[in-house]
Amino acid sequence: MKTTKIYLMAFAFIFSIGFTSCEATRNMNNTQKGAGIGAASGAVIGGIIGNNVGKGGNTALGAIIGGVVGGTAGGLIGNSMDKQAREIDEALPGAEVERVGEGIKLTLGENSVNFDLNKSSLTSTAKANLDKLVPVFNDYPDTNIDIFGYTDSSGSDDYNLKLSEQRAASVKTYLVSKGLSAGRINTIGRGEADPIASNDTKEGMSKNRRVEFAITANEKMVEDAKKQAQ
Repeated sequence: MKTTKIYLMAFAFIFSIGFTSCEATRNMNNTQKGAGIGAASGAVIGGIIGNNVGKGGNTALGAIIGGVVGGTAGGLIGNSMDKQAREIDEALPGAEVERVGEGIKLTLGENSVNFDLNKSSLTSTAKANLDKLVPVFNDYPDTNIDIFGYTDSSGSDDYNLKLSEQRAASVKTYLVSKGLSAGRINTIGRGEADPIASNDTKEGMSKNRRVEFAITANEKMVEDAKKQAQ
């Protein structure tokens, strides 16, 4: 799984604020070490990173980090997300799985869920790959799933925004048809924002026609983790 440098820098910054004592850090167990970010700090990081990677912080990364719970409960949530991320990586090797804070950022591009130019319909390959994710999502029902749709830069801004919304909706519709609860899935269109490749080449444009997932704990998972932490 991939880890991006900016995530590490941001978390290291907050971690250094919360744990200034090396002795205290040495005395923590693994769960406590993974829970060094408070909810307020998470919101700050989410805003900072969101403003750098997308307009208004409305991105998969911002959604994950902005909702950090922190404390021992956050560490317990992180442990569950570790397991889910590994299962996603095993189920769909072509996907880009990133563990961020207390959530998972999942990017499905040309090797897993891609879209033809100017289309929002899922290809047979895209459906087959989503089928591999359904069992994993079902095994972790206490998570919310935000789906962000993207386009390449061809077409007008308004057209691309609508197309990206349709692409995210297509993925949600398919997942719901396979048994996932519609209530746990939210869709967001991002248009041509946040490109992951150059739009100057056909290959790059293909990579930008993608969907990204932000997988986070729902209220039940958070409350259960807090009770367990006590």
